[in-house]
Amino acid sequence: VTADEGILHASGSGIPPVTKDYCIIYNSSWISLPKSLDNATFRILENLTSMVLCSSEVPSGLLKDKAVVVMGGNCTILEKARIAQSLGAKMLLIASKSRLPTLSDNKTDFEDVTLPVALIRYNDIVDMQLTLGNEVNVTLYSPPLPVFDCSMVVIFLIAVFTVALGGYWSGVAELENLKAIASPGERETRRKKEENVTFTPVTVILFVVICCVMLVLLYFFYKWLVYVIISVFCLASAMSLYNCLAALIGEIPFGQCRIACCNKNIEVRLIFLAVFCIAAAVVWAVFRNEDRWAWILQDILGVAFCLNFIKTLKMPNFKSCVILLGLLLLYDVFFVFITPFITKNGASIMVEVAAGPFGNSEKLPVVIRVPRLEYSASTLCDMPFSLLGFGDIIVPGLLVAYCRRFDVQTSSSSVYYISCTIAYAIGMVLTFIVLALMKMGQPALLYLVPCTLITSSLVAWRRKEMKKFWKGSSYQV
Repeated sequence: VTADEGILHASGSGIPPVTKDYCIIYNSSWISLPKSLDNATFRILENLTSMVLCSSEVPSGLLKDKAVVVMGGNCTILEKARIAQSLGAKMLLIASKSRLPTLSDNKTDFEDVTLPVALIRYNDIVDMQLTLGNEVNVTLYSPPLPVFDCSMVVIFLIAVFTVALGGYWSGVAELENLKAIASPGERETRRKKEENVTFTPVTVILFVVICCVMLVLLYFFYKWLVYVIISVFCLASAMSLYNCLAALIGEIPFGQCRIACCNKNIEVRLIFLAVFCIAAAVVWAVFRNEDRWAWILQDILGVAFCLNFIKTLKMPNFKSCVILLGLLLLYDVFFVFITPFITKNGASIMVEVAAGPFGNSEKLPVVIRVPRLEYSASTLCDMPFSLLGFGDIIVPGLLVAYCRRFDVQTSSSSVYYISCTIAYAIGMVLTFIVLALMKMGQPALLYLVPCTLITSSLVAWRRKEMKKFWKGSSYQV
């Protein structure tokens, strides 16, 4: 039996009364709570946290028509509930000094229990007394989760910004390549700076196979491999952040003093930049479980990683894009929707790995995280996040980057790039709509891949450039 999150609304006796909300854990199969305060009944709170209520040691009449809070332990929740009910209490709160456990007793055992039973943190009871005084009225309610959360807008903006900027940066690099080819003197210099990796259809298939194998290994050996992924992320994100910021600093004509080191002249500002990027990755690694602020640093490092990946990895033609996006779409759908029929516990391998299988506290740093912003019982009890995987940015971003490079090669006024970026934004909106309607995690590529591939194909067909777009445009000097 899974536990549900609810809200304890407490009101002091002052004028005007001071109110405050606290997190509770209850079981909706035992009792249903009102969905709003309008239908909730307030009860005077009797604080008996000095006892555990495992026997009728409370004076008769003390709990009549009241809400009572006692400490957990020594006997079962069912025994406490029956004793509290026999003493006339109308609500039972059980305080816990440790993490709130789940309420897992059978529903049939509670058929004779009519009063609401909930778990609350002991620290919240102490805070309630300090904030509201000794005379407190309380009630319980459980508002439904909001269908839409503003964190989705933040994730949407981050994703579209990253894809658009990554594609644009790839186009700038392509333009520099064209200029280098046109100028024999710059050709050798440009060749030394070239860091791009080109995906062929064979390497695309190999890449997808590696992704499948890695996901299965993570599912079975998550406990050890998660630290390997964290280490790789720290190294790759630090390098990516350096590449992104170095590109910006390179446009600033000031502070270009150099020092000689190992027969090379190195800009001093780039040394400081490298130290800063390494420090950022190390700080995240040390404080990665600080939910209050570590997600901001993870998102910054994640955006830099995605930008660098989109700019560095080149798709040679639309054919390779179709193979890559098509195979990764099948990969996404299979591991989200098909694997629940294969696994013993009926859970999706993708969802299990993303959430940390078997209750593992370490999470994979391969997502953009934004805390949910709408007020609810979940935000009161914990700090839930809206998530978007790096793959949902990088994979369509590679197609957007190819469209941008094709625009540069054919001087087509960014029509492919703009169309594909808009298609990506539409795909993201569609993903969020389905997410809100189905109320379960979605494989975003299921909506992003068709939107971007179909839009790019239609633009190429409309401009009568499909053959060139499919095979890739050769350089015209």
